[in-house]
Amino acid sequence: HSPANRVSGSEENVMWFTLIISLYLLLDCLSAASILRSGSCQLQRQFRLNGVYQDGDVIIGGLFEVHFFTVFPEQSFRTEPEEPYCEIFNMESFQHAQTMAFAINEINKNPNLLPNITLGYHLYDNCVMLGMAFRAAISLVSGKEKSSSNLNCTGPPPVIGIVGDPSSTPSIAISSVLGLFRVPIVSHYATCSCLSDRKKYPSFFRTIPSDAFQVRAMVQILKHFGWTWVGLLYSDDDYGIYAAQSFHQEMQLSGHCVAFSEILLYDNTPRNIQHITGVIQASTARVVVVFSPSSLVIPLMDEVVLQNMTGRQWIASESWATSPVFHTSRFLPFLGGTLGIAIRRGEIKGLHDFLLHLRPTSHPRDNMLRIFWENMFGCSFETGNKETDGDQVKTVCTGQENLSTTNTPYTDVSELRAAYNVYKAVYALAHALHNLMQCEEGRGPFSGNKCANITNLKPWQLVHYLQNVNFTTDFGDHVSFDKNGDALAIYDVMNWQPNSDGAIRIYTVGVVNEELETGMVLTLDEDAIYWNFETKKPPQSVCSESCHPGTRRATRKGLPLCCFDCLPCGDGEISNATDAIECMVCPAEFWSSPNKDQCVPKEVEFLSYEDPLGISLTTASLLGTCSCALVMVILMHHRNTPIVRANNSELSFLLLLSLKLCFLCVLLFIGQPQFWTCQLRHAVFGISFVLCISSILVKTMVVIAVFKSSRPEGKGAVRWFGAAQQRCTVLILTAIQVVICAIWLSTASPTPHKNNLYIRSIIVYECAIGSVAGFSMLLGYIGLLATVSFLLAFLARKLPDNFNEAKFITFSMLKFCAVWIAFVPAYVSSPGKYAVAVEIFAILASSFGLLVAIFAPKCYIILLHPERNTKKAIMGRQTK
Repeated sequence: HSPANRVSGSEENVMWFTLIISLYLLLDCLSAASILRSGSCQLQRQFRLNGVYQDGDVIIGGLFEVHFFTVFPEQSFRTEPEEPYCEIFNMESFQHAQTMAFAINEINKNPNLLPNITLGYHLYDNCVMLGMAFRAAISLVSGKEKSSSNLNCTGPPPVIGIVGDPSSTPSIAISSVLGLFRVPIVSHYATCSCLSDRKKYPSFFRTIPSDAFQVRAMVQILKHFGWTWVGLLYSDDDYGIYAAQSFHQEMQLSGHCVAFSEILLYDNTPRNIQHITGVIQASTARVVVVFSPSSLVIPLMDEVVLQNMTGRQWIASESWATSPVFHTSRFLPFLGGTLGIAIRRGEIKGLHDFLLHLRPTSHPRDNMLRIFWENMFGCSFETGNKETDGDQVKTVCTGQENLSTTNTPYTDVSELRAAYNVYKAVYALAHALHNLMQCEEGRGPFSGNKCANITNLKPWQLVHYLQNVNFTTDFGDHVSFDKNGDALAIYDVMNWQPNSDGAIRIYTVGVVNEELETGMVLTLDEDAIYWNFETKKPPQSVCSESCHPGTRRATRKGLPLCCFDCLPCGDGEISNATDAIECMVCPAEFWSSPNKDQCVPKEVEFLSYEDPLGISLTTASLLGTCSCALVMVILMHHRNTPIVRANNSELSFLLLLSLKLCFLCVLLFIGQPQFWTCQLRHAVFGISFVLCISSILVKTMVVIAVFKSSRPEGKGAVRWFGAAQQRCTVLILTAIQVVICAIWLSTASPTPHKNNLYIRSIIVYECAIGSVAGFSMLLGYIGLLATVSFLLAFLARKLPDNFNEAKFITFSMLKFCAVWIAFVPAYVSSPGKYAVAVEIFAILASSFGLLVAIFAPKCYIILLHPERNTKKAIMGRQTK
């Protein structure tokens, strides 16, 4: 618990070796004595120890620090060595011993716990000395009887378990030896984390948390208030060094940082203290954690007062969190508001009355009780001359003095911390023994499903039940042990607050509790905490301000993790938590919000009828359709006129019908893509344009055939291009495109597709063409027919006017080819809906080009120059 309780590894090894040799010699003497004294075993030596006793069916041993010092007489070895004796009585530790006596009496009165079994106790004083503690432990395990004729060693052992020792060093020594025989030991105050080593100390348990838990409790408080940037001071001993190492590890695991780490030396010089205070003042950390005994903290705080260093939040370890030396008005401006960890305080009903009703006359063999009485009342039980204590004469003790008139740590039960741990240790042993007694034969935990026998109890059998003990005290605290024999950690959180007289008073403001299921749990009454700052609120102690959602932390080079810059998340990334280390990428169909703190659905883009561009293209499509219908009406009305009849009226009407389909297929490209529109749009587009180009091609071929038939050598050419052949040619050429479309749609048809490759923040809803080869064949076939038509029309452009429509076809096909040649690079380079717009524009431009180039001249003559729409006029141009 304190630095004196820690021992180095080399000291442990030496101690281990020494104690095992001592035990070996003791056992050797006992065995030799049993052989020489036939029929009986006899103790070779009885130690003179201060003790308190009560007989019972089963005995529990106890070790307590009732005296502060041990005096060893001079050893000449010319006479029998004298026994050491103890000085300076410790009232608080005697209260701990009596708490154990009270707990055992309470258990004996409880009909539900160990019925028909009476517990007794043997309590010894260890005088805060390893040698005395070891003498007491040996006395407990060997018993009080000077001799024994029971050579079969039946019956319960002298003690079934030991409560104590309160210090770590004696606990290490005693557990090292008694652990060989698996004697259960339950300490109430030894905190060294080394005692958690089950290989070295297999039967050691404790009801006080180890130092490792204290560090974790500290870190829980830091995490609760968001103090990620703290300073650390620790003592130059095993306690401070080990705690500092654990603290660094826990802080690193929690993502927190230590701003500075300084050692409080035992031989602290003013210069060293000033260096430490200078480091504290220079640091931006406002919280300082101190693992040290109060003796080393005092000179530091004196310097803090001298330099008037305020504005710091101190966190005290349990070794000085309740130390009264700092509770003066002088320290209030600097240490007021300090938070500290203290051993769990408990309440034990009836203990105060039990302590006050203690009488030495009721226990004549308890020399420890007589010593207590003499120290409490300043009297002596010696019946001769009145003893003197210096110049004062001691009165004779009657044993009837009134303890209720005294005010000492013995009668003060307001802060039961170590005593409460003693209480829990006794009950742990009692519950373990109770569970052992409840075992049903044939269903036991030992080999062959056997149960332990109280008449021949082995210590290791009780260890099994002690490991699995599980109960709750009347105060509401849960008691159990983990696999290392450690109790679940329970600490009180203390707060140093101003008292009415201007001094400091300690208040309990919370609890740190470790549960098996949930781990370390901190419960704080924040309204009850006093903060020694102008704001009366917890201070901020961070190296860098927290990064808000939408940003991430970027560690500064050469600095701890807690020192960082906040960088905004990239496009398509978010962080929805404070101090995010990384930004999360949004799912494929989501994008980051403007604040980059949440993913929102991406905008879905397609060429819609509500879009201005969509409206314009739809209008152009309907205009082209109406234009085709108008031209068709005009030609139908004047179908018997020479200009209509001379230019193959049937193919003209078929061409107008295909152009109308070309204009209408544009509507399939506008609006949200659906499966049926994706399949129809390119098929209708391809077939319509092939029908259109096929009609133009056949029209051109008819013109050439008619011209050739006017010459003597070509009179039979027109027979091959009659009406039936014209229809059949158009049908065959169109059927080829139908086959191409059918194969394409049946193997890899276009389907609606959400594309986010063009623009990452937008989903382009488009029709995936499915097969590039199919789409290429469709366009390639159109291009082939257009090229052939263009070449034939170009060759026939100089034929006589009355027969010649070729020059208009040449011009129309030139525009058609120019549009679709320009379409390819424009389509490939256009993103999103604009690629669809480019394709629509190409369809409209080529369709309007064909409509205007081929039919505008006819309509011009029909409507504006009807005088030229006569056979005579047409023939007249030939005669010129």
